[in-house]
Amino acid sequence: MVLLESEQFLTELTRLFQKCRTSGSVYITLKKYDGRTKPVPRKGQSDSVEPAENKCLLRATDGKKKISTVAYSNLLRANMDGLKKKDKKSKNKKSSATQ
Repeated sequence: MVLLESEQFLTELTRLFQKCRTSGSVYITLKKYDGRTKPVPRKGQSDSVEPAENKCLLRATDGKKKISTVAYSNLLRANMDGLKKKDKKSKNKKSSATQ
């Protein structure tokens, strides 16, 4: 996986979208990132104060090529206002409707 700067990530993401336009898919994942590259032992974990600026790890892949970048969550939240959460159907409603 290649960790890129923001501008390079956007250009490579555009290339992935162009390449997969006719057939194929591009998968994008977003994850909270604290800057660690190695796992922390369970017993040694201390309650540290969360930083004011949280970071997010963005990954994109088409199945063959993988790219990633790190961005501030406040910046992403401000610019992704058009996205909506997916409505999850509960199993209780579904089972009671069929009976």
